[in-house]
Amino acid sequence: FCGVCTYSHYEASILACEDAFGVQPPPNSRLVRNLIKASQYMYDHIRHFYHLHGLDWVDIVSALSADPRKAVELAKNYSTNPYNCSETHYRAVQKRLTTFVKSGRLGPFANAYWGSPSYKLTPEANLIIVSHYLDALEVSKLGAQMMAIFGGKNPHPQSLVVGGVTCVMDTLEAQRIGQYLYRFKELQNFVETAYLPDVLLAAPAYADEGLQGIGAGPKNYLCYGGFPLDDDWNTTLLPRGVVKGGDIANPLPLDENKITEEVKHSWYEGDAALHPYEGETEPDYTGFDSNGNVKGDEKYTWGKAPRYDGLPYEVGPLARFIVGYAQGHPEISELVNSTLKATGLPADVLFSTLGRTAARALETKLVGDKVEGWVNELIGNIKAGDTRTWTRCDVPEEGEGRGMSEVPRGALGHWIRIKNKVIENYQAIVPSTWNSSPRDKAGQRGPYEEALIGTKLANVDQPLEILRTIHSFDPCMAC
Repeated sequence: FCGVCTYSHYEASILACEDAFGVQPPPNSRLVRNLIKASQYMYDHIRHFYHLHGLDWVDIVSALSADPRKAVELAKNYSTNPYNCSETHYRAVQKRLTTFVKSGRLGPFANAYWGSPSYKLTPEANLIIVSHYLDALEVSKLGAQMMAIFGGKNPHPQSLVVGGVTCVMDTLEAQRIGQYLYRFKELQNFVETAYLPDVLLAAPAYADEGLQGIGAGPKNYLCYGGFPLDDDWNTTLLPRGVVKGGDIANPLPLDENKITEEVKHSWYEGDAALHPYEGETEPDYTGFDSNGNVKGDEKYTWGKAPRYDGLPYEVGPLARFIVGYAQGHPEISELVNSTLKATGLPADVLFSTLGRTAARALETKLVGDKVEGWVNELIGNIKAGDTRTWTRCDVPEEGEGRGMSEVPRGALGHWIRIKNKVIENYQAIVPSTWNSSPRDKAGQRGPYEEALIGTKLANVDQPLEILRTIHSFDPCMAC
């Protein structure tokens, strides 16, 4: 399907087959999969905040005028032991940035809108986060290495199979588990002393945007559940459910039968709202007019329009945290409440671009806090003599199954139908299909489109505000 997410589609396809085959993987495979997936979450969220989204908030050029001594003092307001924090280090960062600027070749910092009035951080705050941007280039690689320990490699791990995992020797060797833990602790330290403090540092400067609900979208949130916590694979760390219209007082259960896709404005044939088991993917490219514009009110995208009970829904870290918060999920509620208390902001601020960005950081902490427990559970099983990693299974003559999981970008589902032991139909709805959905036949806009309505630009030739909201979803247009 796509290699950008490395593990995500691999996992979903395996889960879909396991559902269709009626096979239950053993406990150790659940734990190993959780450890592989945790490495992906931590790696992915760090990379997203600093390297895909951070420069929507942070003015690189402004950091050149910062006072390194004041930057040290500021950093210590948000962490008792801030990551890589000293006047010497901050001056070295400024020197590196100056070299980029003077050369006229900004490298990774090119093509941005430096000096835009929509940047609101102080020079010292900009310097701190830019410093961590550079640190994260090295630190985030630890997540890739963690995945490779149990997954064989990164990207494209290769140790999952229908019925379990194949990394038997890595699972049984204390040295390999120790290598994973060593890297995890380094990565978790960066999350706690750089990533989370940086989000708290930025929040007050952009609080007004959060309070105004800029980038909120339709305020409908959906998630499938992820990271199974029991051997029946029913209880999950990440929640499963729905919040409709921002009503966190009344969370709803998820009804899989209400998931459909439409293609009224997509370059595919058909006009019916189809459940993925009945899904069709027949291209019908109508193109543009002679001026390069969409032809009237016609089709304008290769993305389909997923709907839940006929409405557009957002998926991703914010959806998971809003659904979890609404359900009273203890760890999610604690993370949300402590962050709101630290920033002095109300819960309504969650419904915004700022809230979406903060939720991703908090989720990195949520997942990281579970890793050592999963490692200890795995070690406990092995010490007790349970070394099983795979359950034998056979392809059924006929069957259907779905693999529904939460991946860094949001709710991912694969649906398979089998006939005569081969695939008769296979459909997937990926997180960016939910979020980048076009309008449906009722004219309802998808989350990206709805989130931009009412956005005001300081400079129409420098649409920083649009980038900030779209990037907050972590779009994957490959999907």
